[in-house]
Amino acid sequence: MLNKAFGCVVLLGIVAASGLLPISAAQWTVEPPGAKKPVVRSTPRVEPLPEAQWTDAHRQLEEKFARYGPPDNAFKTFLHVPEMVDGVMPYTIYLESDTSLTPRQREILILRAAWLCGNEAVWARHAARAREAGMSNAEMRRIAEGPSAAGWDPFEAALLRMADELYRNSSVTDATFKTVSATYDMPHMMEAVETFNHFTVLSMLYNSFGVQPEKSQPDRLPTGVAYRVTVPRREPPLAKARYEPPAGRGIAVGRTFGMHQTLSRAWSPRQSFINQHSPLMPRHREMLILRMGWNCRSEYEWAQHVGRVGRARERGLDPVKIAEGPKAQGWEPIERTILTAADELFHDTTVSDATWNALVSAFDMKWAMSAVFTSSGYRAISMSLNTYGVQHDEGDERFPVIPGR
Repeated sequence: MLNKAFGCVVLLGIVAASGLLPISAAQWTVEPPGAKKPVVRSTPRVEPLPEAQWTDAHRQLEEKFARYGPPDNAFKTFLHVPEMVDGVMPYTIYLESDTSLTPRQREILILRAAWLCGNEAVWARHAARAREAGMSNAEMRRIAEGPSAAGWDPFEAALLRMADELYRNSSVTDATFKTVSATYDMPHMMEAVETFNHFTVLSMLYNSFGVQPEKSQPDRLPTGVAYRVTVPRREPPLAKARYEPPAGRGIAVGRTFGMHQTLSRAWSPRQSFINQHSPLMPRHREMLILRMGWNCRSEYEWAQHVGRVGRARERGLDPVKIAEGPKAQGWEPIERTILTAADELFHDTTVSDATWNALVSAFDMKWAMSAVFTSSGYRAISMSLNTYGVQHDEGDERFPVIPGR
């Protein structure tokens, strides 16, 4: 059953149908996240794989990523889908340890992602790392309180505003982008955006799989702090790239990430798992990607996956029905569930028990894990594309216009 938070379309469609707005403004999207604190599991939905069940391939993965530290609950959970470990770990390690951001700035962004998504495991791991970087308990609590809390210097407050805008609007306003980029050059800015976005992905995965904090990491999300995400209204899509990629072969997103080659090499395995190694059928994969792109208002992503990258129509998909969502006529019951999973991940940063159980029953646990990974990963890439202003190629298909009903 659809969560009542997104059981209705946005009122904008009704207003547009009345003639008060151009009809192109009528977009059938899920309410953006951030109106209320996510409610997540306090027990595992996917149990960490016991070491007694590890194969040689599992142990090779442990050795490969040993610099991350001893295998934790998250790592052991991902071992159920070994290819997923290779998909998630390179970017996690890079963003957690190897970027040019200061440890303090990095942890501000990661802890804000954990707070916004309501994830205890990410908070527990990174509260310890923040403390190693010299952050006090009071400062970590202030991260939960947000950018308007007293005591932030202007730049750190801007970092937190950027995180909140990414979470709520899947984009960053010109004012916030200009403030942060006055201090950060392009590589720093990309690292900051990608840090928040990727740890939002991890929080969504952990929430959905029920990954629990380590017993050795006692920190938990602060209590008694109001959950508040206050951001300006989303601005129109950028008509010009903030970072113009060089001309060359390949699509614009690849050339944009390629401007920061070290980051791009670490980012690529996450995309490769989704598009090459996951067990999802192409039709189901593109449903998850397109629905998330629609909800995030990422028209570039939409264009690529309707078009030459995802080739949606070759998969038997009608883009208008994707835009209309799970309640559109003609979907098979399991396809409604797949679209519902994307909507729940966008709005709630997790999938409901009903949706998870339906996916596992129709496919299996590895498939369900891969579906969550796919949709979550494309939430991150949507936020990145919107923020960098990656522009369409000539002839790309834009969002369909959905008249008010």
